[in-house]
This record gives sequence, structure tokens and C-alpha cells, in this order.
Amino acid sequence: MKYAKSTIQKAAVLLIALALFSCGGQTEKTETKTEKRPKTESTTTVTLTDAQIKTAGIDTGHAGDRPVATTLKVTGAIDVPPQSMVSISFPMGGYLKSSKLLPGMHVNRGETIAMMEDQQFIQLQQDYLTAKAKLNFAQKDFERQHDLNVSKANSDKVFQQAQTDYESQKIMVSSLAEKLRLIGMNPAKVTDGSITRSAAIRSPIDGYVSKVNVNIGKYVNPSDVLFEIVDPRDIHLALDVFEKDVNLLHEGQTVVAYSNSNPNKKYECKIVLIGRDLTDQRKTEVHCHFEQYDKTLLPGTFMNAEIEITANHALTLPEDAIVNYENKSYAFKVKGKNTYEIVEIKPGVAKDGYIELLANSSELRGQTFVTKGAYSLLMKMKNTGEDE
Repeated sequence: MKYAKSTIQKAAVLLIALALFSCGGQTEKTETKTEKRPKTESTTTVTLTDAQIKTAGIDTGHAGDRPVATTLKVTGAIDVPPQSMVSISFPMGGYLKSSKLLPGMHVNRGETIAMMEDQQFIQLQQDYLTAKAKLNFAQKDFERQHDLNVSKANSDKVFQQAQTDYESQKIMVSSLAEKLRLIGMNPAKVTDGSITRSAAIRSPIDGYVSKVNVNIGKYVNPSDVLFEIVDPRDIHLALDVFEKDVNLLHEGQTVVAYSNSNPNKKYECKIVLIGRDLTDQRKTEVHCHFEQYDKTLLPGTFMNAEIEITANHALTLPEDAIVNYENKSYAFKVKGKNTYEIVEIKPGVAKDGYIELLANSSELRGQTFVTKGAYSLLMKMKNTGEDE
């Protein structure tokens, strides 16, 4: 009995020793694990070991002042100055005999673009030739009366009448010649054997046909516009800019424009003129010239435009310093050795790899932030929070 009791006691001691050894081992492992992965001090801070900082590529720096540019977005339309758009009419009216013009066609200066027909053209040529014949007679009569008056063979009154008739006839011929030129006829080529019922309309400029308002056989009045031709060399972009933004613009400033139909195709322009009056909507027109003309840009085409405006210096951080989480933006501020605090920021304009800090900029000025490896810190903080 004594042997059995002694055996039981030894077994009990052995079991207690094994239990203590097991607990001691678990405690040592737990402490080792905790040393490798330090707990966060709060829900807004994270602490890393030296090895973890090296692996994550953490780098730090200060928020600094940099010139920040903002983009002004405006709208407008393709426009042509009055001197580059020609509305063609026919001064005497008449019937359109022929024309091959279509919108978009290119025409050269002096090229015949249409033929008009009317009986008044015949009458005008007849009047001109008749006036020329009478002028020839009046000139000879004036010369004869002049010679007679010198020799006192006629009275001054007869001589003066001959002179008046001659001067009047010269005026008549000159005015009829100008009417012929007005409808495109050369008076020097008008003879009794060349009278025609047709008159040619010629393009006054090089350009593209933008409108055709008539058809063959239609009678047009002198005030009717038959065609419109645009000289593309002076086509420009007219932008509507609000009064509050006008002072941000200056001549020579770069503008990037694009159409709704093809927003990926950008057109670079330069501001050449800023309007000096305002509309009822408190807007003014800003005129821009295209660096390179595109003939697909027709007058009246609606355009969007972006103008880069350089503002004052602002507090900025590198883009790599900003992380986004749950629709908010954050940066990590250095709180102590290997310890970083996450702070919410309000990002502004991004330019050249830096982001403007809009809110709490005075509190953030002079602080040291994580400029590289910020996402690694965010993942570390998120995973630590889930493990806890």
C-alpha cells in the first residue's frame, strides 16, 4: 500500500511539472509573437518594427508650399470674324441660271460660282453703249463749239450748253460703267456684238462654302443672300466666361478645347482678345486662335474648353502620401519613433505629382508625413484592427 501511494505521489508531481513547463513555453511564444507585431496604441495610430519599415519602403518628408494651378472649365463655339465671312448676293437681282456649289466645297478668289440671268442685264448694256455713242457726239460738238467761240462765231451761251451736254454725258457713261462692274461685267468688253443676258458671280475670297440658300431657276432680290463663304485662316473659338473669372485670364494664355462628339481630340488655342463688356448673364466673350486649323470645325460648333489658372502658393503633399479609404482621403503623420498617426485631409488640385491640402493646412504645416509606403501603413492598420 505504501509503495502504491508513493507511486501515485511521484506521478502527480511529474504531471504538475509538465503542466508548468507547457505553460511557460506558451507564454514565451506569445511574448515572442507580440514582439514581432506590436499592438496599435489606438485606432488612429500604427507602430512598426525596424524590419517592417524597411520592407514597406517607408519614407518621410514635410508638407511644403508649391504654386498650385487650377483648371477653369468654360464653354463656347467656333466663330468667324466678320471680315472672314462673306455673304454673297447679287446687286440687281435676277434668276439663278446655274451653280454647282455645295456646303463644304472650297472655292478660289475670282472663281465663277454661279450665273445669273435677267432681261435688265440686256437693258443695262444697251444703255451703256447708247450713252457711249452720245458721248462721242457730245465731245465732237463741244470741240466744234469751242473753236467757234474762240473766233467769236457763236455766243458764249451756245458754247456753254455744248460743254454742259458733254460733261453730263461723261457722267452718264461713267455711272453705267460702274453698274456693269457691279454685276461682274467689264465695260471695256461690252460691244454691240457681245450683249448677253447672263452675268457671272465670282468668289471674292478663298474659302469654304458654308451655306447655299438658293436653287436653280429661283428669282432672287438684291437683298437676298445666295451663298456664304468662310475664310478658314482666321477661324477662332469664342468662349463665354463669367465676370468673376475674367481677371484670371490674360492674352497669350493656353486653352485646350474639345467637342462633345469627339472629347478625346484636343485642340490647343491661345487667348488673343478678352471682351470688355458683359451680357445680361454677367459673361464676356474671350476669343482664342487655334494653333492648327482643322477644317472639320465648322462655324457654330459647340466646344468645351479648359484653361489652366496658376494660383498662389499652397500647402501640398506628394501624391504617394495620400491614401483613399471608404471615400475619404488620409495621410500618415509621424507621431514618434516607428509610430504613425492617420489624419483625414481634404485634397485639392493635383499638379506635377503633388496634391493641394485644402482643410486644416495651418495645423498640417511643419508636420512630418509618410511620403512613400502610405498604403502599406493603411493595410497594416486595417489588418491589425481586424485581428483585434
